[in-house]
Amino acid sequence: MLEFIQLLKQRYQAVLAQPGNESVRTSYQQRIDQLILAEAFIRKGQLLEPSQRPLLHMAVVGPTQAGKSSLVNVLLNSDVAGVSPLAGYTVHPQGFCNGVNINDCTGLQRYFGRFQQLPQAELSTDRYDCYSLTQNTTDSAFLPSGVLWDTPDFDSIDSATYREGVIRTIALADMVILVLSKEKYADQSVWDIMAAIEELHQPTVICLNKLVEGSEAVIIQSLQEKWRQARTDAFPEVVPLHYQKPGGRPVWPESRQHLLQYVANKVRLDNHPRFEQALLKSHWQTWLEPVFAEHQALNDWHELVDTLINQALASYRRDYLNHPHHYETFQLALAQLLNLLEIPGLARVLAGTRQVLTWPIRQVMKLGHRRQAIADSSYEVALLNQIAEHTLIQLADKLLDKAEHGQQGQWWRQLNTMLRSQRQQALQDFAQAAKNYHHSFQQDVDSAAHRLYYKLQEQPLVLNSLRATRATADATVIALTFYMGGIGLHDLVLAPAMLSVTSLLAESAVGSYMHKVEAELKQNQFNAVKQALFIEGMRNKLLQLPEHLSMTTHFNISPDQLCAAERQLIEKRHGLRLL
Repeated sequence: MLEFIQLLKQRYQAVLAQPGNESVRTSYQQRIDQLILAEAFIRKGQLLEPSQRPLLHMAVVGPTQAGKSSLVNVLLNSDVAGVSPLAGYTVHPQGFCNGVNINDCTGLQRYFGRFQQLPQAELSTDRYDCYSLTQNTTDSAFLPSGVLWDTPDFDSIDSATYREGVIRTIALADMVILVLSKEKYADQSVWDIMAAIEELHQPTVICLNKLVEGSEAVIIQSLQEKWRQARTDAFPEVVPLHYQKPGGRPVWPESRQHLLQYVANKVRLDNHPRFEQALLKSHWQTWLEPVFAEHQALNDWHELVDTLINQALASYRRDYLNHPHHYETFQLALAQLLNLLEIPGLARVLAGTRQVLTWPIRQVMKLGHRRQAIADSSYEVALLNQIAEHTLIQLADKLLDKAEHGQQGQWWRQLNTMLRSQRQQALQDFAQAAKNYHHSFQQDVDSAAHRLYYKLQEQPLVLNSLRATRATADATVIALTFYMGGIGLHDLVLAPAMLSVTSLLAESAVGSYMHKVEAELKQNQFNAVKQALFIEGMRNKLLQLPEHLSMTTHFNISPDQLCAAERQLIEKRHGLRLL
């Protein structure tokens, strides 16, 4: 699941980085932030699994100039967190180990992923993909043992550049300390992020900073209303913070000295798998909306290709297999039958003549050129190539129509561009496949001729009549000129001797068997053309085109990938063990 969430996030980032996506920029950026949060929350689950006594992580979060770093120093009873009157001074997550040894903070590098751990003094505004971990050497009267994190603000203009560090730190936290000033507590950015992290179920404390005496009651009442609008859980404890005039640091009330320890006792890490699953489920449909749209386009593409392939096969059946003048294959079988016929008594005389006359033909047959020549002159092969070209032209027209009037217009436009660039090669490959099919199908033609000949042996009268036809000069010329390429298959159909053979067979006792052989030959021919040319040679290649669409402009997450991720999500109903 972690790998799938990472993949989805990367695809969102790649698509959003392309020009022309202004209409979805806000919604896509929001989803990227949610995916970063989900990824980090899953990583936190991995951090918890091997630990018998995991460390407590506390995150101090808040908007610009709320006084987060100052509060961190107060809670730590130290000056380890850098402070400045300038907005955006803290731009990296900075962790401070309180009551625990820094060497006990194992697994954080794996948790932060591509973020690098650096000493606090080496943190630089030149790069944001880093964090620090510092040992606090003073005693704190307010904090439980654990790691206290000072975080960058989440609402400044520059926060977009270091937003990921904030999100990762919040997801790591077992409890949240929200710092608000009287100037910032009503900002929408505050309540957007608080609403976004509700599904993490972190015990929370709100610290109202920079207060003057007597102002907190009105603000707390307003805070309650804001909380109810943003979240559904109970309103948390609020700690009013007043400034010390010397030094300008907030004062933590003595009456709340043990509050953070009390809140820390509410942390329930054993519920993390359930919270993790709920988080994924709540956003799943929204995250995958563009993926579903691409899958629908992919289904439409499959249906479109299948429709045109079926139309192509219908054209082949109508214009060749069922056409009374163009169907040549069975006539070729009858021509083969002529060569199988022999006349008792004349066989020795005819054998010598046939050997002389057909020697060049037999040599050509040995070299395999005869069947290639038949394929080159075949009406069937020419028709198949015409059907293939017409199919691709129709497909291009349909793609343009989809691009202009359907959903996922850019997806269809790029698919059309890809089809157009590969069209000529596709037709060349189809033409070669048609020749190969025609060449290999001659075995079926030979088989049909032999079946007819074996059946004729059961009917001596019919066999002798056909032998008489075979002995005529016309039939001999047909056999020779056809195999030498002097007569085409179309002419063969209309040759007088062939008409005589066809009529004689049709009117004989084996007429019904002849029609059966012809019907089976047609069916085998249709199946061979369908599978070798229109399924393997065209359909399967066309269906693979979307796989080559640019991953920078499309999500290109396959239905199989999505199905595997959804299976993980659904099967673990009572908690996830991810990766």
